[in-house]
Amino acid sequence: MTDKAVKRLRREEVPEELTWDLTDLFQTKEEWEAEVDAIRNDFDLVRKYKGRIAEGAEVLLACIEAREALKKRFIHVYTYAELNVSTDGTNPIFQAQWSKVGSLEAALKEATSFVKVEIIELPEGLIEKYIAEDTGLEKYAVHLRDVLEEKKHSLSMETEEVLAALEDVFSAPNNIYERSKSSDMIFTSTKDEEGRVLPMSFKLYENTYEPSPNKYVRRNAYESFIQTLSQYQQTYAEVYATEIKKQVTMARLRNYESVTDMLLEPQKVTQEMYHNQLDVILRELKAHMRSYARLKKRVLGLDTMQFCDLKAELDEEYSPKISYEEAKELILESVQILGPEYTRITKKAMEERWIDLADNIGKSTDAFVSSPYGTHPYVLLTWSGTMQSAFTLTHELGHAVHSHFSGKHQVMINFESSYYFVEAPSTLNELLLGKHLLSKTEDNRMRRWVILQMLETYYHNFVTHLLEGELQRRVYRLAEDGTAITATVLNKEKLDILKMFWGDTVELDEGAGLTWMRQSHYYMGLYPYTYSAGLTVSTAVSEMIDQEGAPAVERWLNVLEAGGSKAPLELIRQAGIDMTETEPIKRAVEYVGYLVDELEKSYTDD
Repeated sequence: MTDKAVKRLRREEVPEELTWDLTDLFQTKEEWEAEVDAIRNDFDLVRKYKGRIAEGAEVLLACIEAREALKKRFIHVYTYAELNVSTDGTNPIFQAQWSKVGSLEAALKEATSFVKVEIIELPEGLIEKYIAEDTGLEKYAVHLRDVLEEKKHSLSMETEEVLAALEDVFSAPNNIYERSKSSDMIFTSTKDEEGRVLPMSFKLYENTYEPSPNKYVRRNAYESFIQTLSQYQQTYAEVYATEIKKQVTMARLRNYESVTDMLLEPQKVTQEMYHNQLDVILRELKAHMRSYARLKKRVLGLDTMQFCDLKAELDEEYSPKISYEEAKELILESVQILGPEYTRITKKAMEERWIDLADNIGKSTDAFVSSPYGTHPYVLLTWSGTMQSAFTLTHELGHAVHSHFSGKHQVMINFESSYYFVEAPSTLNELLLGKHLLSKTEDNRMRRWVILQMLETYYHNFVTHLLEGELQRRVYRLAEDGTAITATVLNKEKLDILKMFWGDTVELDEGAGLTWMRQSHYYMGLYPYTYSAGLTVSTAVSEMIDQEGAPAVERWLNVLEAGGSKAPLELIRQAGIDMTETEPIKRAVEYVGYLVDELEKSYTDD
């Protein structure tokens, strides 16, 4: 391979057509700078209502509308900075923008925190009277009632303002974790079976060596990876323990019965729904995953199935190639079943530079969607020319089209759905693409690849993130019981969870217990378990579309339009699914079992 072939471009060298168009947010960075300063100068547009919300419905409406207008402007400047730094984190201008917008965010929260407190302090029944008096408040009714639900957990206005001002401090555990993981960790180089030295880093391990079908490379890299993680475990445990102490303290200050109650409240999820996701999948999925592990062991020719072997690719040499233009057509074909408007927006996103496809120095390796209210969403990924990239693209487009439908039909305050639901539209897109590909080919190797790709989706959401969720559940219980959260405790609990799930199918070394060090999700509340909830919903919706066709599609589009205007239980019921029951979760697990059986059959048919 020539040097030219492996050279990575600087951001300014990337062809424009591979980048997203940020002029829909701001024409120039100077325009952005001016708006940042203008927003800070316009805080008084909201603050002028401080102490006045009790005056009447008209004043309350004016205050909310002023706050929402200011927040909308902030979201645009925030998104512009976020998207820039994501495409080139080495650019000092983008770094400065990101720092500046972070400071603005903290100041805005402090300046507007009084609104919620004054609403909570209104006499009982007055909000309902205001809503009846002023029809303009109707579109904010859901939000206002949600705020009132927080009344028993609110603190004084002065305390709430102080807490808002300390937002950056409260974010410190996550920020320290992310900075250390990306900048401070130094890994010892590893070797292949012929003794050739291979470079090593956090990203190289997770993206290149962990999935490698080469046993020597994979296992040697794991030893290097674990060796470095073990050196940081005490520090990382202290950082994570600080995050846990923060949540436990806040739950007590706000008079919640538990941290779990506090963290589920903004998701509008009941304890029953939360525990069902964890309990049913942990109990019923492990048999299918153990079968999957045994199949991998046989296909890879391993003497033992070690923890570091679980993500090894089964067919490295077969990676279907596809151009971006071909992927566009394939994705459009797969989502046509969701109707002309859904297909039109999907096409628009791929043709009007809503997507950043480039590979350049300094670009984030993550794929994500940013959805600034009032304009179109933006999708970031690095296009690799493989079918795997097509699955990543359709996943992110599921988020993007969902935000389009929600933004079109909801006011900004009702725009975002609960975490519990948010992964459903994206994973439905993945399932539709997988099923579409299976319907188009009889080639056994291609069908096997598609099944493996779909299994990877379930592994990611039902295994990796769900086991993170189980660790969170255990750790918060321990902390509330007064147990000190140390590296020893975290290692033991994580290893116990892995042993419970994998049994004797997988050989678990002590290093497997350090897996808690690999994700920032632990600093994001009860987020990890929600991945499984979204995929449970999309599995059920996919099945209903197969069985019912148009009626199921119509229900789903209405759900997308509802955005965050309904609690997830009500929203999902609108799609025809009852998440108070365990049946949808069990059926999703059964589908995983079906995929594992089909994979096994594909090797029998060879």
